[in-house]
Amino acid sequence: MIHIEEKIYFYLLLLIPFFALAYLGLQFWKARASKAFAQRISLSKLVPERSLFKTWLKFVLFVFIFAMIIVGLANPKVGTKLETVKREGVDIVFAIDVSKSMLAEDVKPNRIEKAKRIISETIEILHGDRIAFIPYAAQAYPQLPLTSDYSSARIFLQGINTDMLSSQGTAIGEAIQTAINYFENSTQTSKILIILSDGEDHQQGASEILQEVKDKGIRIFTIGLGTLQGATIPIKENGQFFPKRDQNGEVVITKLNQALLEQIAQETNGKYFDGANTQQVIENLQKSLENIEKNEYESQEFSDYKDQFQWFLAIALFLLLADIFISYRKTAWVRALNLFGEKSKTNK
Repeated sequence: MIHIEEKIYFYLLLLIPFFALAYLGLQFWKARASKAFAQRISLSKLVPERSLFKTWLKFVLFVFIFAMIIVGLANPKVGTKLETVKREGVDIVFAIDVSKSMLAEDVKPNRIEKAKRIISETIEILHGDRIAFIPYAAQAYPQLPLTSDYSSARIFLQGINTDMLSSQGTAIGEAIQTAINYFENSTQTSKILIILSDGEDHQQGASEILQEVKDKGIRIFTIGLGTLQGATIPIKENGQFFPKRDQNGEVVITKLNQALLEQIAQETNGKYFDGANTQQVIENLQKSLENIEKNEYESQEFSDYKDQFQWFLAIALFLLLADIFISYRKTAWVRALNLFGEKSKTNK
């Protein structure tokens, strides 16, 4: 397990493209200045030993040295000891609708980004609970199994988008069935499924599976994303966004199916929340989760981490020493190869 102690230093890596542009500009300026000073053949006679390759090599070394120092400052740590710890919590599975209708912008910035923000802020209030992700469209995809590693969960959350599943449509029933399978191996008595969706269900299979959900003691909380008035679905084509149209050429309007989401929550002893106000959703979820019985479970996690910054600083130091000993003069054996035909040009 790798842990980065000071991630903020990685922002300094954004300076590398600016270094490259500055270096290219400097080389362009040098080329123009040299051309104004003398012709290329005459200049090669004046400085016959100068190596163009080594000039670029030293810049590449500089970039690598800079990058290694930045990684060293960020201080990567590697977990070296696994320890079994006891925690108290519940198992929570987030089912996230990733169909194209989630691109609608009737909630800002759009439905899918609002869903990800709600999940991210929900994770912030959790303590000891295990979480899992199930993105779904026409089919469900078990992306992240139940885990108490919230750092890894955030990484998976960032990768959720409406392009991750090729099959389009919305099948809430299949998402619920996949969640049931997740809970099969759970020893927790408290099992929570949180569905974040606009409520569209093209397969009409959600209601049929609710009895099995109740029998297994799973509670479903639903978060509605969208408005009853609805909005168009922006589809990107050739770099531009156009509203999605159906087979008859009519513009598709996607609307929040609040009734279905309320029904799912009500029949499973859960609650429905309007996802328009993120802060209000988080507060309501927190209150609901506090009233749910937490159970003790065992999990393994890394308890001992060792610093690894010294390896990157050592590489930077080695490259720095190498850079010091690399001169701008041509290497004898390279000059003997006459790769660029310098000798023939000089003879002429």
